[in-house]
Amino acid sequence: MNDPQNPLFNHLMPITERPAEVFVRGEGAWIWDAAGKRYLDWLQGWAVNALGHCPPLITQALQAQSTQLLTPSPAVYNRPALELAARLCELSGFAQVFFGSTGAEANEGAIKLARKWGRLHRAGAHEIITFENGFHGRNLATMAASGKAGWDLLFPPQMPGFAKARLNDLSSVVSAINERTVAIMLEPVQGEAGVRPASPAFLKALRQLCDERGLLLIFDEIQTGCGRLGHLFAFQQAGVTPDIMTLGKGLGGGVPISAVLAQAHCSVFEHGDQGGTYAGNPLMCAVSLEVLNVTSQPAFLANVLAMGRLLRHGLEALSDRMGLGEVRGDGLLLALELGNDAAPTMVRECRAQGLLVNAARPGCLRFMPRLNSTASEIEQGLEILQKVLRRAMEAKAAMA
Repeated sequence: MNDPQNPLFNHLMPITERPAEVFVRGEGAWIWDAAGKRYLDWLQGWAVNALGHCPPLITQALQAQSTQLLTPSPAVYNRPALELAARLCELSGFAQVFFGSTGAEANEGAIKLARKWGRLHRAGAHEIITFENGFHGRNLATMAASGKAGWDLLFPPQMPGFAKARLNDLSSVVSAINERTVAIMLEPVQGEAGVRPASPAFLKALRQLCDERGLLLIFDEIQTGCGRLGHLFAFQQAGVTPDIMTLGKGLGGGVPISAVLAQAHCSVFEHGDQGGTYAGNPLMCAVSLEVLNVTSQPAFLANVLAMGRLLRHGLEALSDRMGLGEVRGDGLLLALELGNDAAPTMVRECRAQGLLVNAARPGCLRFMPRLNSTASEIEQGLEILQKVLRRAMEAKAAMA
């Protein structure tokens, strides 16, 4: 089954390089392949599985809701969607919510909402300032909004309307503003760029700039929201409230759901402006409500911070001993700079030793453990990582 020459492997489009292992089961921090090998999973579905693999509360919520109501239609109310929207607004201070299925769908919804607001309140202004190295999704609008090198060449012509600025460089933002500008959109931490945070001072300056210029501020919290940084939302950690916020990934803890949250003054969708077949379907909303009730607890968030500190200190110690680079991030979204382009090789070697990690960039490893990680899991992962890094150093020294 793990043989990539097996004809079964021919029917999935080859959209990315995948290892030969076929994964068949997950529980908590661990995932097993078809050969029975167990791996400590520090990918967790790209920061999706907030509570790890197959937590009982999710399977129980799915089972219970699936016997009551699956998808009635987005044109009618259902109780889980109403309850989840109310809970999100209570926890965040936003006024209204639109539910989607993916982060890209939520970010496109935020772009639509900003453009509609610009038509109503800024004489048709529609351009959104986004950032170099930012990542907002893989549909055409969110690819144009992203600042990933080379994406403008993939599916031309690229959608217009997105000027690019540089993270933590306010002058580059100011110089990009013109009469067509309606909003500034960014990730509080650029995850795909290698976990590069916007500084609190920069975020505060953006809020002030938007207030002075009459622009909307949009936070893409698809990766940073729902407890990933040790606060329920990154904007709370920074002390800067955006006008629009998007959520995804950890919002469902493993099931596909996303959200656009808006303050009352910019929640301007009218009938027919936005929709989606699975928008707010009760099956996903019921799960998300159970996940959110756990991840929003102060004790849970305190554990994220504690485990994040443990992982960070371990990574910093490794970096110091082995002459590696910077450790970046907060909570359980962290990155380690290697000082060379060996990250893809390190990913393969870690997998061979039973640890799943991500090469966010050729020289950068990214770590996204489950939010309810234990100290024992953090220590086990660091031990494997240390072994792999030491072997790499010894091999390099032997070749010198």
